[in-house]
Amino acid sequence: MVALAGAGILCFVFAEPIYNFLLSPLVREAQFERGDADFRLIYTGPLEVFFAQLKLSLFSGLFLAFPFIAWQLYAFVAPGLYKNERGAFLPFLVAAPLLFTIGALFVYFIMLPLVSRFALSFQQMGGEGIAAIESQIRVSEYLSLVMALMLAFGLSFQLPVIVSLLGKADLVSSDTLKSGRKYAVVGILAFAAFFTPPDIISQVMLAVPVAILYEISIWCVVLIERARDREEEERNAAQ
Repeated sequence: MVALAGAGILCFVFAEPIYNFLLSPLVREAQFERGDADFRLIYTGPLEVFFAQLKLSLFSGLFLAFPFIAWQLYAFVAPGLYKNERGAFLPFLVAAPLLFTIGALFVYFIMLPLVSRFALSFQQMGGEGIAAIESQIRVSEYLSLVMALMLAFGLSFQLPVIVSLLGKADLVSSDTLKSGRKYAVVGILAFAAFFTPPDIISQVMLAVPVAILYEISIWCVVLIERARDREEEERNAAQ
């Protein structure tokens, strides 16, 4: 809690530059790609910007403090584990925040430009008999979109870690994962439809990486099973 509170306060101090950083894909698309030099966001409530910055600081603080929180949880349970079990958990402790970061970076550099382009494509210039349609994006709405996408992709990218842990505990096998591919695809599509905006681009951009991660997860379990088989063969040979 101390780490989370400290990280949250630090991020609140720098909430404005963090928000401007997250805003840059949308601004870049509007100004440089579409020539909208006067692009702006709006807020409709007196404290909307303040609460948006507060929400952003909590989200960013959790992101920064997560490695420390994960390490503290590991340190809490480690004394009850055998030495080989402690060593087995360390790679997952490193992989989890790393994969979440990769998912967030995927959103920032790939998803946000595509979503911004899609959102701004509905604008049109007014003219004779034509009504102008212009974008008036609220500060809180854009932040909620970014946070939802980063959370969805960050959690989705944990799939190899979760499946590998299940394989390590012998709760799932590679054969089960292979035979369940068709059900996994349906689940991935449903997950993408639920956790992304209602446009096909966002859903496909989430579903494709998760499907690839599912295949990677299968190979991770295969490697775990091979290592387990080698250990059993060595034990049998020693006896």
